[in-house]
Amino acid sequence: MRLKLSLFLFLILLGFGSMAQTHKLLQGAGGPKDYPGSDYMLVYDSIHVDVQETGLSYFNTSTLYKVLTTEGAKKLAVLKFDYDPLTAFVRIERARIIRKNGDTEDLDTDRVHDYPAPARMIYWGARQKMIDIGRLEPGDGIEIKFFKKGFSYALLYQQELSDEYYIPPMRGHFYDIVEFFSPVPIKEKVYQVTIDKDKNLKYKFYNGKAVERRTELNGRENFFFAVKNILPMKREERMVALSDVAPKLLMSTSPDWYAKSKWFYGVNEDYGSFIPTPEVDKKVKEILKEAKTELDSISLLNHWVADEMRYSGLSMGKGEGFTLHNAEMNFHDRCGVCKDKAGMLVAMLRSAGFESYAAMTMAGSRIDRIPADQFNHSVTVVKRKNGEYMLLDPTWVPFVREEWSSREQQQGYLMGLPEGADLMETPISPPENHYFRINGTSQLHKDGTLIGEFSLTAEGQSDAAVRGLFTRSYKADWKANLERELVKISPRIEIIEVTKTDPYEYLKHPVLITVKYRIPNFAVATDNEVIFTPVVAANLFGSRHSHLSFNTAIETREHQFTDGCSKLIELNETITLPDNMTMVFSPESKNLSGSGADFVSSYTLDGNTLKFTQTVTLKKRVYDPEDWPSFRNAVKYQNEFAKQPVILKY
Repeated sequence: MRLKLSLFLFLILLGFGSMAQTHKLLQGAGGPKDYPGSDYMLVYDSIHVDVQETGLSYFNTSTLYKVLTTEGAKKLAVLKFDYDPLTAFVRIERARIIRKNGDTEDLDTDRVHDYPAPARMIYWGARQKMIDIGRLEPGDGIEIKFFKKGFSYALLYQQELSDEYYIPPMRGHFYDIVEFFSPVPIKEKVYQVTIDKDKNLKYKFYNGKAVERRTELNGRENFFFAVKNILPMKREERMVALSDVAPKLLMSTSPDWYAKSKWFYGVNEDYGSFIPTPEVDKKVKEILKEAKTELDSISLLNHWVADEMRYSGLSMGKGEGFTLHNAEMNFHDRCGVCKDKAGMLVAMLRSAGFESYAAMTMAGSRIDRIPADQFNHSVTVVKRKNGEYMLLDPTWVPFVREEWSSREQQQGYLMGLPEGADLMETPISPPENHYFRINGTSQLHKDGTLIGEFSLTAEGQSDAAVRGLFTRSYKADWKANLERELVKISPRIEIIEVTKTDPYEYLKHPVLITVKYRIPNFAVATDNEVIFTPVVAANLFGSRHSHLSFNTAIETREHQFTDGCSKLIELNETITLPDNMTMVFSPESKNLSGSGADFVSSYTLDGNTLKFTQTVTLKKRVYDPEDWPSFRNAVKYQNEFAKQPVILKY
C-alpha cells in the first residue's frame, strides 16, 4: 500500500491527478484528534531533482498543507521560503487554497513577495519568498509548487540568471542532504533524483528506513525514497542535533572525502586566497618580534587574527562559497566570518614560513561518511616541525588560552590538503586541561559572622568562562559583574578587597581572582547551634558551569547529550569554628565514578577546623546515553552539597 499510495500521489504531483483526488488526499489525511499537539500538518512533501551533466540541479517541489486548528490557521496565513540568490533561483509555480468543502482558490502572483531575509551578524544578501495566504479555517489545505535551480550554500542574488551561474562549485558533482524529520506531522514524504548513471551516485539512509526504488533508462538512473507517517520527534533536554539521530538521506557523487579535500585545497590555491601582501608580511614580522619558539609564533598569529578581526559578514568579494576571500581583502577589512578568519590566518602563517591550509568542520552536529557537504564552519591547520598537523580556530578563541577551542572536541573535520585527507574527528580534551579551582579559608564567629578569603584560578575553557565576566562586557561593568556572582552566596556580603590578573593578558597566565570578604549573620546562630553552608561549597561562580542546569529528574536517556566542555572542578575550604563544637549533620560523603563523570566530596571536622573538599570530573563534551547515570549523579550531588547546610552544636 505504501508504494501504491506514492504512485497515486505522483500522478497528482505531475499534473495527471484531478482536484477531486487532491481533495480526497486532504480529507483522508486525518484531523486534530489524530495528531494531538499539532496545529497543522503536511499531507505530502515531495521533491524531484533532475541533475544535469554539469552538476546543475533542477528541483521541483510540491507540498500540501492541512490546517488542524485555529492556531494552525494563523501560522499558515503566511508562508515563507528562504533562498540564496547567489547560488539558487526560486520561482513559485502554484499557490492555491483547497477549502474543506472542495472549493479552490488560486492565489495571484501579487500575493507572492520577495524581500531581504532578516539577518544578524552575517549580511550576505539572503532573501525570502513570502506568500500571503490569507484567512483559513481548520480542514483547509494549501497546495504549493515551486521550482528551484542551483545548489544549497548560504549566499545569494536576486534575478534569474543563466544556468551556468547555478552550477555547483565542484563542477559536475551533486550532493544533497534530505531530512525525513519535521516539527509537524507529514503523512508522506517523497524524494527522487534522476542522474546520469556514470556519475556513480552514493547514498545512505541514516537513523531509519525508507521505501527505496532504483530504476534505469537510457543511461540515467532514478532513485526514489518514500517515508509515511512522519511524526515530530520528541526532543530530550540538551540532546545532540536532531540530524544526528533522526531519519535523513545523504547523497553524493564525490568519490570519497579525499577527493573533496583535494578539491577544497585546489579551489583556494587557484583563486589565490592565501597569498600574503607586503602589508601582511610587515604585520607578521611585527607580531613575531617576541616569539621564541615554534608554538609562540603559531599562538601569536592565531590570537592576533582571533582578537583583531571582528566577526561580521559584511564583505562580498569575488571569492565566495567554498572559496575563501583573499588576504588583501581580509587584512584591509579586518572583519569577516569564520572562513575569512581562517583564510587570514593561513596567509599569515605562510608569510611566517609555515605550511598551512584551510579546513572545514561542522559545529554542533555530526559529519557522516557519505561525502555530502556537511559543513558550517571553516578553520585552519598548520604543519608542525614534527610533521603533525595542528588545528587552529581563530573564530572561537578570542580571549581564550587555547589554540583550538575544546568546545569543538568530538567534532568531525576535513583538511584541504594537496595530497588529500580523510574525514577526521577532534579528540576528547582531558578534563584537567580545563580545571576550575577555588581554595578558601574562613573564620566563623559565634554571632554567625563569616570572615574569609578565597582564590579562584582556571584554565582552558574554564578560564574563558571566568574571564568572560570581564572580556565580554564594558570595563565599567566589571565590578558589578563580580559582585553579582558574590551576592548569590549572601546579599549581605561585604567585599573588602579584590585582586585579579589583567583579563586581557590571557596568553601570559591563567585567570586568578582573590577576594576578601565579610558576611554578617551568614550562619543561623543560636546559643547552642550553628547552621550554614560554606561559601566555596555553595556553587560559588556557579553561573560559569553549564552542567549545573541539567535536569536531574530525567532518569534515563535514549540519545546522546552534550555539555559545553570536559572539565575538572576542585573546591576546597577550611573554616575555623568557635571552640568546642561538634558536627551533628553534614551532607553524606560521596565517592562515585562512572563513564560520564566522577564525583568525590566530603566534610571533616578536626578540633575546631572544618574542612570541605569536592572534586568533580566531567569527562567529555558529547556523552552517550550510558554516561547519563554518572553525569546525572555528579550534577545532582554538586547541587545538593550547595544547598544542604552543615549543623554544628556546642
